[in-house]
Amino acid sequence: MSRFIQLHILTSYPPANLNRDDLGRPKTAKMGGSDRLRVSSQSLKRTWRTSDLFQSALGDHLGTRTKRLGVECHAKLIEGQVPEKKALEWAKEIASQFGALKKDKKEPLKELEIEQLVHISPAEQQGIDALIETLISEQRPPEKDELDLLRKDEQAADIALFGRMLASKTNFNVEAACQVAHAISVHPVVIEDDYFTAVDDLKDSSDDAGAAHIGETGFAAGLFYSYICINKTQLIESLGGDESLAKTAIAALTETAVKTAPKGKQNSFGSRAYASYVLAESGDQQPRSLSVAYLKPIDPKLSQDFATDAVAALENQRDNFDKVYGECAESHCSLNAVTGEGSLQELLAFVSE
Repeated sequence: MSRFIQLHILTSYPPANLNRDDLGRPKTAKMGGSDRLRVSSQSLKRTWRTSDLFQSALGDHLGTRTKRLGVECHAKLIEGQVPEKKALEWAKEIASQFGALKKDKKEPLKELEIEQLVHISPAEQQGIDALIETLISEQRPPEKDELDLLRKDEQAADIALFGRMLASKTNFNVEAACQVAHAISVHPVVIEDDYFTAVDDLKDSSDDAGAAHIGETGFAAGLFYSYICINKTQLIESLGGDESLAKTAIAALTETAVKTAPKGKQNSFGSRAYASYVLAESGDQQPRSLSVAYLKPIDPKLSQDFATDAVAALENQRDNFDKVYGECAESHCSLNAVTGEGSLQELLAFVSE
C-alpha cells in the first residue's frame, strides 16, 4: 500500500467572491511578483467537510465542531427536569473536559461555552449523551471517572483527516492526515468592483427616482491550482486500523474537492464549478506540490486558452521533477474535462485502491 496520495486540481471560476478578507473583498496572495486570487485552506476544508457529498458518504463517522457543548448539555439537563443551578454546574463539569470555559459573571450561560472550537467525535458525543441520561435519571452530579469522556480511539473520519488540537488535553490531540494548500490563481488578477442598487417595489413615480440601497462588492474570475496531500498510513492509524473507512474517506474527500465550490457570495454570483483537470499521484516518496509550475504566471496577453496552458505547465513541471529527482510517485491517474479524457470513477478507484 502506498503511503501518500497527492491531488493536483485545476478549477476555473467565473466572476466570484469565493473567500473574503476582513474588508469583504476576495482574498489575494503575491506570488512570482504578481497578485493572485486565493482561497484559504480553512475555507476549502470547511466547504468539503460540511458538503452534502461528504456528509452522505461518511454519515455517522463525522464529528461536530463547536464551542457550545456546555450550552447543549445544559439544555438537555433542563429538559430532563434538572434544577437550573445544578444543570449549570453539571454542564460546566462536562464541557470543561474538552477545554477551558469562558468567564462571564453577568451571563451564566456564556460560561458554558468553550473558549476555542473543539471537534467532538460521535463516540465522544454518545458518551456525553449517556452520562446526561444517567444524571437525569439519578438526579446527581457526575462522578470523576464518568467525566473521562475524551476518546483517542473511535475517531471520526473528518477528525482523522483534518486533525484536532486540545490545548489542555494534549494526549487526545489528533495529527491531521490531510494537508491542504491555499488555492491560488495560475494567472495575475485585478480585483474589480460591482456597483449595485436595490429598488423599492412599492415606490411610485411621485417619489424621488433614487434607489433604496446602493452598494459595491469586489469580485474576480480565476483558474485556481489546489494541492492536497493525504498520508494514508496515518489516516488508517488514526481510524484504529479501519482501512475500509479510510478508503471511503479518501474517495469522499476527492470527489468533494473536485465537485464542490466554496460558498462565498454564491447567491450573488452562482459560481459553482467542477474541476477542469485533476492529477492524482500515489507512492511512498516525499510529497511535493506542483505550484512552482505557476511561479511564472500564465500571461493573459500571450495565452489563448488558460486551461490548456495550465494543464501543460503542470504536467511539464511534474516531468521535470521526475527527471531531476527520479520518479516522485509510483503511479498516477488523471482526468481532463477540457479534452474529455479520463473519468471520475477511475480517479476515485485509483485514490482508494
